[in-house]
Amino acid sequence: MKRMKVLVEKHHDGFVAYPVGLKGVIVGQGDTYQEVLEDVKSAICLYVATFGKDSLEEHTSMLEAYLVDAEIPV
Repeated sequence: MKRMKVLVEKHHDGFVAYPVGLKGVIVGQGDTYQEVLEDVKSAICLYVATFGKDSLEEHTSMLEAYLVDAEIPV
């Protein structure tokens, strides 16, 4: 088992998720939060099966990410 950061976005037509800091493009999608999480985990497993465990090496030093509203004086 390996823990990794996954960004989940909620859109008007469903959810999209992707792991942060990995090489390549890995995306999951679903109608619910749980569906998108399961889909992105499945996509990560397929990615590892294709490219090997070394492909899981993270290429970011990010510890956390925050989504905030910021007022811009325009």
